[in-house]
Amino acid sequence: MFAVLITLIKILIIIVPLLLSVAFFTLAERKILGAIQRRRGPNVVGVYGLLQPISDGFKLLVKETVLPSSSNKLIFILSPMLTFVVSLMGWAVIPFDKYSVLSEFDLGILYLFAMSSLGVYGIIMSGWSSNSKYAFLGALRSTAQMVSYEVSIGFIMIIIILCCGSFNLSQIIENQQHLWFVISFFPLFLMFFTSALAETNRHPFDLPEAEAELVSGYNVEYSAMGFALFSLGEYSNMLMMSSINVVLFFGGWLSPLNFGFFTFIPGSFWFGLKICFFVILFIWMRAALPRYRYDQLMSLGWKVFLPVSVAYLIITYSILICFNLLPY
Repeated sequence: MFAVLITLIKILIIIVPLLLSVAFFTLAERKILGAIQRRRGPNVVGVYGLLQPISDGFKLLVKETVLPSSSNKLIFILSPMLTFVVSLMGWAVIPFDKYSVLSEFDLGILYLFAMSSLGVYGIIMSGWSSNSKYAFLGALRSTAQMVSYEVSIGFIMIIIILCCGSFNLSQIIENQQHLWFVISFFPLFLMFFTSALAETNRHPFDLPEAEAELVSGYNVEYSAMGFALFSLGEYSNMLMMSSINVVLFFGGWLSPLNFGFFTFIPGSFWFGLKICFFVILFIWMRAALPRYRYDQLMSLGWKVFLPVSVAYLIITYSILICFNLLPY
């Protein structure tokens, strides 16, 4: 009983700051977009608009939930819940510091890959259960997009696993003590980050939510808390992909400067700082880049990223075998 209570406390310690981070992610997005587009952004609710996410959340909470008369109501209600819960489950294996992880086990990368794959089900269920052509088309687009780019993400992860000899995320971070993988695998980092944009349906790959074509995509029939849960799941997935990027390529909790005062700064601070860098990068992509056409999106995934990642895997494995560098 005591062990269960400790585990629940650990889960809350992860989930509560995560939900707050997601809320203020939306504020940061609107503020940064406002700065890039030379406007103010939210500045009414609270000092400098800092309470705007709380105001938005309360508004969505008290709004009436509308259930379309022709929808499959059970699946319609369960879909946003599934999307939201799956987006939180991956954080169980993310190491925030050397000993700060909820569940330390040796198949961490496989678990993360499984959780990211499960996110497809909530989206396809929402599009089908809405009984709307626009929602269904948006769900099909999103599903095809996520499945396509998960393939190249998987190959990139396999390359990192080959070089480290472990599926454990903490071991992968420890292998970057002297050199972060972003330096030795910079092309892989670019492909992974681009695939993360497509995986989370963000600009320039936000095809499922193309306003001119599909109104709003798979969540077009949702309102109030259903819409809020989809939004929370999407932003949580962005933070998740940012954290995976930090673990695989940017040394996780490791400090970039291992001397003097910097050695006393906790690793969780560096981890959070690196995630903030990727958050700004996600928002910058939204402000700077135009939307791809759907055929361009699919061509990039299947005709460019997949062959390049497979070729990179073969070359890396050949070099490791030739020079007897395999870590196992």
